[in-house]
Amino acid sequence: MRERPVLMFDSGVGGLTVLREARVLMPERRFVYVADDAAFPYGRWEEPALRDHVLSLIGRLLDAHRPEIAIIPCNTASTLVLADLRAAFPQTPFVGTVPAIKPAAERTRSGLVSVLATPGTVKRQYTRDLIEKWAGHCHVRLVGSDRLAPLAETYMREGFVDEAAVREEIAPCFVEMDGRRTDIVVLACTHYPFLANRMRKTAPWPVDWLDPAEAIARQALSLLGKERPAVKMRGSEPDIAVFTSGRADFLARRLMQGFGLAVADGG
Repeated sequence: MRERPVLMFDSGVGGLTVLREARVLMPERRFVYVADDAAFPYGRWEEPALRDHVLSLIGRLLDAHRPEIAIIPCNTASTLVLADLRAAFPQTPFVGTVPAIKPAAERTRSGLVSVLATPGTVKRQYTRDLIEKWAGHCHVRLVGSDRLAPLAETYMREGFVDEAAVREEIAPCFVEMDGRRTDIVVLACTHYPFLANRMRKTAPWPVDWLDPAEAIARQALSLLGKERPAVKMRGSEPDIAVFTSGRADFLARRLMQGFGLAVADGG
């Protein structure tokens, strides 16, 4: 009987931050990582078109790979289409990604929290509902960036990033009010943790950068359970990466190889 993998779906390479954590918690499982590079970046899509695109694409991926569970480490897709995915494909458990507003509200001492996200996540009512529900006692600034995810993609492939551009994108996150300063920035895009060191370097003062990757991986583990042995058997199928463009270049292939993923044919 063929092993059913864990499907991980993201607009690009940002979900590798979650894959890294999931591998630690679930070393025995096989992963299929899908980068929808043909449609990247999601933050610039209109909502109806993006919803239809993601629903259709994930339907095809479920048919092709028959995963045990699907993880969507993408705030933009999750806040838009997660409920629709669960309704359309009830046989597959889905783990989504939403801005870590609740833990930020619990941890802040100054009461000043910023949410750094894509423009799509920032404008979504889902995000504002999270703030109203969990952070009513805080001043929450929503900061939408359409440049950081592409900067992270470039950094992961080429090892270089324009620090001045990073500084410019994160600058609106830092608020001073009545002698208080922002002390927590929620990284509400899974691409952003790859730039966390550059953010720390260019930030005007130290803050706590909240990365949701481990929490997402733990949620997936809780849904899967721990019934299987903790070591992969010899001869098991490899973890693979799929690029929806079918045109993974040398740098993308090298990156995936570094994460222990074999790029599938046509990707």
